[in-house]
Amino acid sequence: MRSSDAQYSDHDLEQDLRWWAAANYLTVAQIYLQDNTLLREPLRPAHIKPRLLGHWGTSPGLSMVYTLLNRLICRTDADCLFVTGPGHGGPALVAATYLEGTYSEVYPGVSRDAAGIHRLCRQFSTPGGVPSHVGVQTPGSIHEGGELGYSLAHAAGAAFDHPNLLVACVIGDGEAETGPLSGSWKLPAFLNPERDGAVLPILHVNGAKIAGPTVYGRSSDDDVEAFLSGQGWAPTVVAGDDPPTVFRALDRALGDAYRVITDMQREARAGRVQRDARAAWPTGAKWPAIVLKTPKGWTGPHTVDGVLVEGTHRAHQVPLSGVRTNQAHLHQLEQWMRSYSPEDLFDANGSLVSDLAQLAPEGDKRMGSSPYANGGRLRVDLPIPPLEKYALAIEKPGATMHETTRVLGELLRDLYTATTTPDGGGTFRLFCPDETSSNRLGAVFEATDRCWQLPITDYDDGLSPGGRVMEILSEHLCEGWLEGYLLSGRHGIFASYEAFAMVSVSMLIQHAKWIQHAVDLPWRSPVSSLNVLLTSTCWRNDHNGFSHQGPGMIDSVIPLAPDVVRVWLPPDSNTLLSISDHCLRSIDHVNLIVVDKQPHLQYLTLEQAHAHCAAGASVWEWAGTEAQAGTGPDVVLAAAGDVPTQEILAAAQLLREHTPDLVTRVVNLVDLMGLLTPTEHPHGFDAQKFLDLFTADTDVVFAFHGYSRAVHELIHGRPDPERFHVRGFSEQGATTTPFDMVVLNRMSRYHLALEALRRARTEPAGADALADFCLSQLERHGEYVVAHLEDMPEVRDWTWS
Repeated sequence: MRSSDAQYSDHDLEQDLRWWAAANYLTVAQIYLQDNTLLREPLRPAHIKPRLLGHWGTSPGLSMVYTLLNRLICRTDADCLFVTGPGHGGPALVAATYLEGTYSEVYPGVSRDAAGIHRLCRQFSTPGGVPSHVGVQTPGSIHEGGELGYSLAHAAGAAFDHPNLLVACVIGDGEAETGPLSGSWKLPAFLNPERDGAVLPILHVNGAKIAGPTVYGRSSDDDVEAFLSGQGWAPTVVAGDDPPTVFRALDRALGDAYRVITDMQREARAGRVQRDARAAWPTGAKWPAIVLKTPKGWTGPHTVDGVLVEGTHRAHQVPLSGVRTNQAHLHQLEQWMRSYSPEDLFDANGSLVSDLAQLAPEGDKRMGSSPYANGGRLRVDLPIPPLEKYALAIEKPGATMHETTRVLGELLRDLYTATTTPDGGGTFRLFCPDETSSNRLGAVFEATDRCWQLPITDYDDGLSPGGRVMEILSEHLCEGWLEGYLLSGRHGIFASYEAFAMVSVSMLIQHAKWIQHAVDLPWRSPVSSLNVLLTSTCWRNDHNGFSHQGPGMIDSVIPLAPDVVRVWLPPDSNTLLSISDHCLRSIDHVNLIVVDKQPHLQYLTLEQAHAHCAAGASVWEWAGTEAQAGTGPDVVLAAAGDVPTQEILAAAQLLREHTPDLVTRVVNLVDLMGLLTPTEHPHGFDAQKFLDLFTADTDVVFAFHGYSRAVHELIHGRPDPERFHVRGFSEQGATTTPFDMVVLNRMSRYHLALEALRRARTEPAGADALADFCLSQLERHGEYVVAHLEDMPEVRDWTWS
């Protein structure tokens, strides 16, 4: 690796300022121009786009950082990834990747000449073009930034287990006010210099948001430095409004940071670290960070109509408006753009002049073409062991109790072992908010510890600097770390209590949108799927109470892109194994797996589970009475989810025992999206399969894990959807017994049996007696739980017979 100590000469500065001018020029041109994009003639209203969209304010700072990182890469041969936190830095990063040549390689139609610049500008924030964010269409990006707060988390995820990677993460001072970003500063407690790459945060303080000042912009340097220092960083402030002065200072700060980082990593990897109370850190060592303070809208219009713009919130978006109709604004725009001297930056053909073109790194060292930003290029398949090693032996269905998720913990343990590299890194990680053991995944600690770089005491369990289970009490960070980990080429899973995964649901939605567009870009290689395990579910969080009872994440994801989203509801351990195997092998999907951690009845052998999961839903003939009756069902009993499956089976048994003439069919659904039609989702059941499961005209009593409206939404368009009578979570909860939860939400076996009697096509003998029995049992239950503080024995000890 080459040294970063090279002198920053006057010639270097002059060239970098010209490159920066070219980037700023193309940024302004993208925002404003649809024609005459190199100003080869006087600017006229017809050259201006009819709709001016985009953000200028943050762009000059981003372009300066990119310019100087290019020089650092050329000096050191570093692998560098650029993460753009400010939400609308799109035109700056498009300009940078265009100048370095990556953009034209990815999009040959945007050539490196006048015609290409015309296309580059015309496509920006226009119909059929590219967004104003640093979106999936922008080479070199793993972070869009449209929803603020996640840049540092994504940068961290990319750095984990990539020991040679430097992730430069520019954080806007507006973005820095968000909760997720505020939590992300805790990264030094988890980033291990022995086996991870480095993250260099660059807090870009330009003082303003869209309509007012920022907290960091109005805070003193001492206060900002004290905050970052307290989080484990060693900040350096670079400030000013004179470009040559700031360029020299930032180049020096980047070089110093790189030297500190590489020294820390070299010492750690050589084993020459003096541990501080058994922590991974050498005493007093901190990761570098940079606080960059430059004017918002730097080099743009200083005043407009006598009002100060540069350095204020007025520079945030489009500093000159109404340019088509305001001649003064049009003239000021032309003066602004010509101040960058485009005629000295681009030759007669419209290509970047050769001495500037040579400033970019070569090949994949260019940040726009880094394989770390196109993680599918680095991805290798997971070596998933045969599932038979973990499968439960099932002699007969519904007779054995087992903590459903425990087998998954054993599988994940062996994945850690199989993917660990000699340097202590790997290609797989579990991310969980302090709940790994609680969620019955604790077998992973037989293979690795929790990752922890701070002091460790004799009373801690399973903490070590080399641990690779990522536990932090922040759903935002777990989700964001995993997203960055996946997008840079690795595999993982995020496990969370069901109700609290909702904290990060908007992040999952943004990731799904990213994948949706990525699959349409042939240059983007497929990445591992985002796998989210929701456990400690609404039906079995009885000791925590109503705050922990919420299945809303299902509702949040089912409207998303059908080619991306999958929702799985395994009823037992072997189906969980089969589904997890599928999800961990899959690419470019978001998989939501909902299953409880508590002991549950087990139903299917592994072979049966594979067939059931492949089908998406099956008729469980052993549970219904069709086979004995030799006729079609009088009522269909369906279930999706572990607790609903148990309750629907208990209801089926009640009907079998008390109304033997009633013909029932029991259907179990594991792939929720199968309820959609094939035109709405790739997993949608075709018309014949749907009829084979639910018939054409028989009423269906459906016990569902989540809110009943989700099923009604999914079956819209199916034959006679009004015949589906769904019982699910209805926002009734408390700190109570497991069975009382299903009673409170009217999804108990007794409620389901009563509903089946109401909906059946015939009224069988014994119906009235069964109805009386169900009502009396519900009344008895209410009295029993209050008196005994547990469920009735016939419920508590029930098994299928």
